[in-house]
Amino acid sequence: MARTTIGYDIGRFTGTCAASGVALEPGSPCVATLADAPDHPGFVRRDYAVEAWEAGHRPPGLFSFWRTEVPRSDAPRRLLVDDDVLIELFRRLESDRSPERAAFRFVLGLVLLRRRLLRSVGREREGEGSLGQEVWLVQVRGALEGAPPLRMADPGLSEADVQSIAEQLGEIVAEDA
Repeated sequence: MARTTIGYDIGRFTGTCAASGVALEPGSPCVATLADAPDHPGFVRRDYAVEAWEAGHRPPGLFSFWRTEVPRSDAPRRLLVDDDVLIELFRRLESDRSPERAAFRFVLGLVLLRRRLLRSVGREREGEGSLGQEVWLVQVRGALEGAPPLRMADPGLSEADVQSIAEQLGEIVAEDA
């Protein structure tokens, strides 16, 4: 199987509102977003003050968003995104065919499997012979008996790509202390 090299950089929490440029104060509520960017192969993370968000400010190419709290410098690192948001992001990426998004979804799926939010129910091969792609079949924890599995295509990433994307995923879902 060919290994794919994917450059993927999402960015970190900047501490400023993307709409106004005003500093987001530690402990205050904000809205974190993932959006498409024309000059960027993956997602771009932008954060908004709740007031700006409620006034209708949105990044172009908005893909996903969640409400959270601006991290305090003395607080321990914690998840900004709950399990339901991660599962929804995994589902929404299913129909996206860009190589970067497929790679991101696969690594997200691996994280969800490790956290036992997904469970593996099998694997298949799509396509002919050695050119075919391995597809993992997974179920969301608590899915109804007999529900069709979700398909998770293995893009053939290198270990370095998996590590890089996993680090970027960590930047999306966790705050720094």
